Amino acid sequence: MPLQLFDTWTRSVREFTPLKAGEVGLYTCGPTVYNYAHIGNLRTYLFEDGLVRTLKLNGYRVNHVMNITDVGHLVSDGDEGEDKMEAGSRRTGQTAWTIAALYTDAFRADLKALNINEPDVWCKATDHIAEQISFIEEIEKKGYTYRTSDGIYFDTAKQPSYGYLGRLDIAGLQAGARVDLGEKKNATDYALWKFSSPAEKRQMEWDSPWGRGFPGWHIECSAMAHKYLGEYFDIHCGGEDHITVHHPNEISQTEAAYGTRLANFWMHGYFILLNSAKMSKSSGEFLRVQLLIDKGYDPIAYRYLCLTAHYRSQLTFSWDALDAAQTALERLRNTAYGLGAPSTADQDFVGRFMAMLNDDLNFPQALALTYEMLKSDLGAGVKKATLLKFDEAFGLGLAGWVPKVEDVPADVRAVADARWAARNAKNWPEADRLRSELTALGWTMKDGKDNYALTRG
Repeated sequence: MPLQLFDTWTRSVREFTPLKAGEVGLYTCGPTVYNYAHIGNLRTYLFEDGLVRTLKLNGYRVNHVMNITDVGHLVSDGDEGEDKMEAGSRRTGQTAWTIAALYTDAFRADLKALNINEPDVWCKATDHIAEQISFIEEIEKKGYTYRTSDGIYFDTAKQPSYGYLGRLDIAGLQAGARVDLGEKKNATDYALWKFSSPAEKRQMEWDSPWGRGFPGWHIECSAMAHKYLGEYFDIHCGGEDHITVHHPNEISQTEAAYGTRLANFWMHGYFILLNSAKMSKSSGEFLRVQLLIDKGYDPIAYRYLCLTAHYRSQLTFSWDALDAAQTALERLRNTAYGLGAPSTADQDFVGRFMAMLNDDLNFPQALALTYEMLKSDLGAGVKKATLLKFDEAFGLGLAGWVPKVEDVPADVRAVADARWAARNAKNWPEADRLRSELTALGWTMKDGKDNYALTRG
């Protein structure tokens, strides 16, 4: 089955064909590094990692570019309020540059903990100021900008196609704008370049043809995507919150400057909900990967939990759900380990698996197929090879997992060895008796194909 993906631009699932045979250009919106990422943010990166893995399993070479927003993302989408980096600096008492480095490193550590592969290209907004200025100049040449006292703005009224991605009711937004537009001509206009206020000293500001200041949030992605992937590339991804503001603005900038909608496919991952409300940094409990670790969870259990819901459906987080995911993950790991050495993957199951992935990344269905395969009458080596092939998409790290080595007392080890020998000799009454003896000593013995594992309890 050819790869089929949901394109937010067309609001339909359509067949994916790369613009250049065998290669895929992919841009994913990265974090604004003013604080730690919460697990709701990270679900989007898990979806994107699944996309990259699926593309590679289909034989494509992927050039994956991700930005780091370390300047210009204002607290309000209406280009008002404080820059999030400046606010983060004030909150922590450290410089904006220091916290940008701190939270970038923390984000990369979160990716590693969740077994998310890093992009091929990291690009920081502050390293690409010249490219952003050049992009704005191109938009300006085409007549889409105007100047106010606080910046250079994009005039969305000059672009009839503006807002198509989000199916925005432009007339309704204009009529129902509840905020004072100030010097903005239209409710949907947005800043390309903001001037530094004489009343405040910014830590991050640069000279430009229009005056000293800093870039708008949206121009960063357009300029960096253009630099690394060109005027029109294959896939652009982000969270569902980007559908109505950030991505329409990226598209409008590129359409004005170069006449394209930037990407052939626009894909969006949906939110994690906490008590039926969107999970965010302002919610009552700021759930980070480190908090999961502190509570005794393996971060990969959260990855498993996200596999149980389609990326275009919202997923409600609860500790009970994470408990269930951790239990399922542990069972899957032990099953994989117990199967012994892999032989050759079963191509029928692999074909069915790929058809599910190629059906708009249907990981929940693919996960169900995994258990069907494990319950089949395939040989242990074939099951192991097939499972490891599946895990190239799941990213659960099954190939490298081994049971935790316990510090087993000599007397307990002697009983376990005796039971293993009785089991191999098919002396089942003696094997059962010795298992009961191990239980009385506070140990559980798990049999594998070639060995056993002991755990406390």
